[in-house]
Amino acid sequence: MTISSATPDRQPAASPQPEDYRIASIVLDDQTILRRSADIEQERRVAMFDLIEENRFKPLRAASQGHCGPYALELAVRDGRLVMTIGTVAGEPLDTLVLGLARFRRPVREYFAICDSYYRAIRHATAAEIETIDMARRAIHNAAAELLLERFAGKIETDFQTARRLFTLICVLHIKG
Repeated sequence: MTISSATPDRQPAASPQPEDYRIASIVLDDQTILRRSADIEQERRVAMFDLIEENRFKPLRAASQGHCGPYALELAVRDGRLVMTIGTVAGEPLDTLVLGLARFRRPVREYFAICDSYYRAIRHATAAEIETIDMARRAIHNAAAELLLERFAGKIETDFQTARRLFTLICVLHIKG
């Protein structure tokens, strides 16, 4: 699955602007994913769309070599690690970042559990019950985004909302049959 913006690839600028450091296209390794429910598929679509529309993403090694973006990003999970392949939107590879996901096992498991509760509640619960579950879901999601920001330290500069959306996509990549 690929989502991209219509922004053309730019050559590295002499003085890059903060808005240059962003993800312009994103691809998920669909071979990693064995199944998706309609609810999870909707989460994925929204996260990818929102990520492309608004994000801040500065891979520090690529930036130090003069590549200011926008970037193409491919996400995959291989051998329990998140593999982030970063390139230009023209297809030139820039960097590959591999992060261990052991610290994310519990947040991913908790996020899926609370999402299941949330999707069931939407169909049968009161507004107050749905709101309570949604607050818990946001809290888990926020904590996982903070953890992702910690893991990115010294590697990628990004903002909280971008980290939240990336965590959603990491969760989608963890779905097994």
